[in-house]
Amino acid sequence: MRLQEYENAPDFGANNLKYAIENGDSTNVLSSIENDSIQLIITSPPYNVGKSYETKTSIESYLETQESIITELIRVLSPNGSICWEVGNYVNKGEVFPLDIYYYEIFKKHGLQLRNRIIWRFGHGLHATYRFSGRYETILWFTKSDEYVFNLDDVRVPSKYPGKRHFKGPNKGKLSGNPLGKNPSDVWTVLKSDWEQEYWDIPNVKSNHPEKTIHPCQFPVELAERCVLALSNKDDWVLDPFAGVGFTMIAALKNGRNAIGIEKEAEYCEIAKERIKSLENGLLRTRPIGQAIHVPSLKDKIASFPEEWENLSIFGEQG
Repeated sequence: MRLQEYENAPDFGANNLKYAIENGDSTNVLSSIENDSIQLIITSPPYNVGKSYETKTSIESYLETQESIITELIRVLSPNGSICWEVGNYVNKGEVFPLDIYYYEIFKKHGLQLRNRIIWRFGHGLHATYRFSGRYETILWFTKSDEYVFNLDDVRVPSKYPGKRHFKGPNKGKLSGNPLGKNPSDVWTVLKSDWEQEYWDIPNVKSNHPEKTIHPCQFPVELAERCVLALSNKDDWVLDPFAGVGFTMIAALKNGRNAIGIEKEAEYCEIAKERIKSLENGLLRTRPIGQAIHVPSLKDKIASFPEEWENLSIFGEQG
């Protein structure tokens, strides 16, 4: 399928943006998309951990299947395009297999170049019993060539000392940093206060997250937004071959890009369509970039665990 055929796809907003949600197998759908046509690919593939939408196999078989999809993704990727591959760990009988290490070898084998290994840190997740609880995943950012889109100014973060000036030399008295802000590091946070700490601290989508749907492993829109803004331009095509309930597509459309999502679960496709319509109508709840992570106040803690707090000395007699 050539991208021009998406002219009959649904319009989004007043900017003539297009989007399509394909219900099917990624390899089959990708085979019909033309070479070098997609500017940015953002996805989080199944981790082979036995979720309801995946069948757990050996690590070797899993990676073999993923490589066939990656081969097609590289074919459709623009020469100046990027792939952002978000992964965690595969765990088997208590042993951890860091998927980013395995995937690096596959992408490198096919000639892509790793620009960053980005750490996404989150505060909540499953609690491990026989090892430390995992609280981060990685985004591997690959490019197809040395000529690639990178809109640094669109993702700069506030400088810690914006008024700092050179105190000697030929630039004495001039601002020592970029007036638009500094370059964020490869350990990201989406929050202004946390970006200054230089790690990405984006909450994962749990039960109280405003974006939560029935998907058991949903990703937050703001995780994809930074990649969309930095690695593509307005009206470019952004693709997610494992679209889930549409976090990449929403991030793309929200920021003036066209979007294609491929998802094998029909139910998730329908939810993605509903979310995109809600976005278009201004009704979709997403967690805004820059919003501070909620820190429970003393009042919140007391309300959550009243009996425990009653036993603390601060509630006893004051001496």
